[in-house]
Amino acid sequence: MTLSVAQIDRQTDELVGEWLTLSEVARRLGLSAGRAKQLLKDRKLIGVRRAGGEPQVPAVFLGPDDVLKGLPGTLTVLADAGYDDIESLRWLFTPEESLRGAPVEALAAGRHTEVKRWAQTLGF
Repeated sequence: MTLSVAQIDRQTDELVGEWLTLSEVARRLGLSAGRAKQLLKDRKLIGVRRAGGEPQVPAVFLGPDDVLKGLPGTLTVLADAGYDDIESLRWLFTPEESLRGAPVEALAAGRHTEVKRWAQTLGF
């Protein structure tokens, strides 16, 4: 899979809030720049190009020393349901009543199984 080159729309940009460049991701996780790019290629993270620069990743996707638990599996489920990177970002950051908040908030709270189960319903 190649890195996303989609330009993000204003609404999705505002939903996400804080963004990190791949250089910042590498620094925060103690990785090389190449390994940070590999996280995108492996779909453990998704990123978009903002203002024509290098791909950026939502800051909330990173825990203290790794990718947010449950995020890679959720991204796989969303891709299997036909969601592209922008649609996945919108879904992750849009509040969902049954999850009592946005799916990314539920992931950050450790409710990754619940989020993946909800995402699985999208393919039907």
